[in-house]
Amino acid sequence: MRTLILLWRLTLPSLLSGAARVRPGGRRDPAPSVWSYRYQRLMLTPFYRRLIHVGGPVALVMLVVGLWLASAENRAALGARIEAMKDAVQERPEFMVTALEIAGADRALTIAIREVARLDLPVSSFDLDLDALRLRIADLTAVRTAQLRVTPEGALEIAVVQRKPVAVWRYADGLRLIDAEGVMTGMIAERADRPDLPLIAGDGAKDAIDEALELFAAAAPIAPRLRGLVRMGERRWDMILDKDLRILLPEEGAVRALERVIALHQAQEMLDRDVQVVDLRLGERPTLRLSPPAMATLRGSTVVARAPTAPIEEDH
Repeated sequence: MRTLILLWRLTLPSLLSGAARVRPGGRRDPAPSVWSYRYQRLMLTPFYRRLIHVGGPVALVMLVVGLWLASAENRAALGARIEAMKDAVQERPEFMVTALEIAGADRALTIAIREVARLDLPVSSFDLDLDALRLRIADLTAVRTAQLRVTPEGALEIAVVQRKPVAVWRYADGLRLIDAEGVMTGMIAERADRPDLPLIAGDGAKDAIDEALELFAAAAPIAPRLRGLVRMGERRWDMILDKDLRILLPEEGAVRALERVIALHQAQEMLDRDVQVVDLRLGERPTLRLSPPAMATLRGSTVVARAPTAPIEEDH
């Protein structure tokens, strides 16, 4: 409010009512005029002092810059100059990436990472989006985690933790490698490519990989005969041995049931006999199914055992 009053007193009506004229022969009043007095009061206000000493030059500079930028040619020249300065800084040798180093990956994964990265080296480190590149690499099924950094030597270092396959999963589209979490880490063309890994098959087999690994560990005494596990109805496992011997495991307590079978085999060599199926689905009533030749032999011996014999003649 005081500011508005001071401004009003500096307007034309206030100036017209200035100091009275000096009378002829009279002595001049040394007091300042109304205009001088009010101007001095106004300049003692900090706001107006800053406005004149700072705001005035700034406004003048902005006016000149605005008039210069009003021309499209000037704006284009300024943009080109800024881009040239930016490129001159970003393309300095100390900011250039000239090599790609991948650690923690095998040969197949290294090739896959190079294809995903799609880097046209050399490239400025300012043009690299490390976060987006890390997400693309982490999306690879064989990669558990990935860390990226640019080394002082000008190399992009990609350190990955690769998923380790623990089993081969036979599915409709081929043979897949899966890790302990049931995540696919890759594919193989033939079973012979990874004979060191156990084989699982069936729908939902990868979702029950924990139980499958426990079964493989429990079957260590008969590992040379073990061919794989088949998931049945996404509920339970069948263990397949050589000679097409199948062990039907229950839905609950499969590991304990398998351990009982192995203990029985070690005691009586049960799995070495002509047995085709060992059905353990009913824990209180395990069932054995013989092979067709053994069944025929058994039936033949039963018929012979039940055949009528000639009566023994008694001595008279």
